[in-house]
Amino acid sequence: MSPIPESRITRARILALAQALGFQNIGIADIELAQAEQRLADWLRAGFHGAMDYMERHGSKRGRPAELVPGTVSVISARMDYLPESRARMWQRLEDPDSAYISRYALGRDYHKLLRKRLQQLAERIADDIGPYGYRVFTDSAPVLEKPLAAQAGLGWIGKHTNLIDRKAGSFFFLGEIYTDLRLPPDAEATAHCGSCTACLDICPTTAIVAPYRLDARRCISYLTIEWRGSIPLEFREALGNRVYGCDDCQLVCPWNRYAQPTQEPGFLPRHGLDTAGLIELFGWDEAEFLRKTEGSAIRRIGHECWLRNLAVGLGNAPTGPEVRAALAARAGHPSALVREHVAWALERQGGF
Repeated sequence: MSPIPESRITRARILALAQALGFQNIGIADIELAQAEQRLADWLRAGFHGAMDYMERHGSKRGRPAELVPGTVSVISARMDYLPESRARMWQRLEDPDSAYISRYALGRDYHKLLRKRLQQLAERIADDIGPYGYRVFTDSAPVLEKPLAAQAGLGWIGKHTNLIDRKAGSFFFLGEIYTDLRLPPDAEATAHCGSCTACLDICPTTAIVAPYRLDARRCISYLTIEWRGSIPLEFREALGNRVYGCDDCQLVCPWNRYAQPTQEPGFLPRHGLDTAGLIELFGWDEAEFLRKTEGSAIRRIGHECWLRNLAVGLGNAPTGPEVRAALAARAGHPSALVREHVAWALERQGGF
């Protein structure tokens, strides 16, 4: 991209275009990320990324936008809310040990595809206003420091649980970026408002938030059920409870999420009854049914094997009963050694065959 010396579009105009596409807010950041880059280096050095080797790739491009996309001088950060139901209903499902709790961001369509398409449309509508310019769009799809950029763009602050929080909207939202060669006046960085609150640290089932603003992903239920492909460590299995894909606890307990608004995006609403499904029901899906009912969903990326692994742990934590034992026994001879191991653990918890 060749830098354009002056902005030819206002922030207000970009916001209006974004809101017409379903975004709730946008902010503009410069590309100075030295402090965030150092924090990432410290986090990686501590080994907190676990098996997420991709966090170490790409050298300095993650913290230096102009190296990832030459010519970048500004970043437009955009927010889209995804909360599909009330927090009270979420707590109700989480506290029902027979239900399969799936992180609410994953109940609908895959946000990667939806946001990327909308960001592309936003970038094109800007071009309709001002003419051709250089840009690339990203949604959790490249070495991009999304949360630090969003914080610099004024969309919120990074809370003690390491998620971005907005004073008026909580934290149940997705982020996306447009890297651009437009010189846009940056917004003021958001100030932090966690204060002395430690609710997110206190509630974390696996104590993955090892200190304020410091997450050890290796202990995080989202990491263990989504990113990790091996055997779930024994020390964490009971703590997983009925959480079979991700974890929302630290967001659910955050006081600022009393301001979180229900999503206005139909694509983020639950599909296939995943918001109310039981552990036994989902454990009964064969691979064909899993692939059919997770088509277009972020859940599909973990594959059927890890899906069964996670559900087996959930069933091991469920109230003891003949239906649970029968469901587990039906998978005791599964071709996957990973599934068989977790089923055996769950059966032992349930008192055997």
